[in-house]
Amino acid sequence: MAKKVKRRKEIKRKLLHKYRLVILNESTFEEKISFKLSRLNVFVTGSLFMIALIGLTILLIAFTPLREYIPGYSSTKLKRQATELTYKTDSLVRTLNYTNRYLDNIRMVLKGDIENNEINRDSLFEQFKIDPASVDLTPIREDSMLRAEVALEDKYNLFERDPNRKNLVLFPPVSGTVSMNYDLERKHYAVDIVAPRDTPVKAVANGTVIFSEWTADTGYVIIIEHPDGLLSVYKHNGSLAKFQGTVVRGGEVIASVGNTGEFTTGPHLHFELWDEGNPVDPQNFIDFN
Repeated sequence: MAKKVKRRKEIKRKLLHKYRLVILNESTFEEKISFKLSRLNVFVTGSLFMIALIGLTILLIAFTPLREYIPGYSSTKLKRQATELTYKTDSLVRTLNYTNRYLDNIRMVLKGDIENNEINRDSLFEQFKIDPASVDLTPIREDSMLRAEVALEDKYNLFERDPNRKNLVLFPPVSGTVSMNYDLERKHYAVDIVAPRDTPVKAVANGTVIFSEWTADTGYVIIIEHPDGLLSVYKHNGSLAKFQGTVVRGGEVIASVGNTGEFTTGPHLHFELWDEGNPVDPQNFIDFN
């Protein structure tokens, strides 16, 4: 027990024993600075200095841009930029997919190819047809009034009796003789109207020109996009009066009748109507005579 006490006193004496740190001039041995130190003071001072240094380093890393130079550390700004780029990339991908589908539809219209749309929509309802023999077809008063109202309307000016298209008026692109009718079986999704060369070709309705170029098969072609997914196509023109991106009004001259392209058989207009990617018979809506 006495040894332990003696040892503790010895340790305490060594810790508190005073030492003098002197800085001398090497040439004259003149004393410049002197400090009284003990081992305990040196230990405490060194510890506090290390703690302060560690704290300062943590503050610099936490609140200054220096943290971005630490390997594996990602800043908030970089995370935000990465998130924004992810959203933009997703939007661009969706826009690109939409544009590709749109271009595929335009390419399909130019080629007159509807292999992917050969399904007759009316045939889907074949099994639900009602036998006329089981229905009383005697006209009623309301039916007679409706028939009279329809008879007074110009069926060639209104594109269907669709509330969304009640203001859509279709003008005849040219007046002339129909040399070839719309025929799904022969894959002729248009009507051919014979007219003198250089006869003005007019837009059937208000819209925007989305294609106005030369093609080897059908010569000068112009395609107009109208409201509600309606496209009008004019092929074998002699010249084009409107360019891509031009906004046109119904009845405005957009081209002239010609005889251009490999598949032409004389001066005429090859005219098509496409509704939501499906061809429709233009003669159901326009009088070409």
